[in-house]
Amino acid sequence: MKTHFLVHNKADKVGVVVVEGISAGETLTGWLMEGDETIEIKANHDIPIGHKIALADIGNEDTIIEYEHDIGRAVADIAKGDHVHVHNIKTKRW
Repeated sequence: MKTHFLVHNKADKVGVVVVEGISAGETLTGWLMEGDETIEIKANHDIPIGHKIALADIGNEDTIIEYEHDIGRAVADIAKGDHVHVHNIKTKRW
């Protein structure tokens, strides 16, 4: 089974895409490292390698958790399976 994205912790709200060529509509397999589990999510958009996929619905202004750390806040509503990157998440530093 091919792994398309990685998730470190069950509390993470996003997974990191680790393969090229993710297309909208594709069902992706992810590896949840905590517990050594696999999860499946349908991609709503094309997602480049290294970018993130939403693991659940995220509301505007919600905190984004990745690798068990706060990496910023959503600046728009993000649906499960959406591409998560600088267009819909911003740092809380400024």
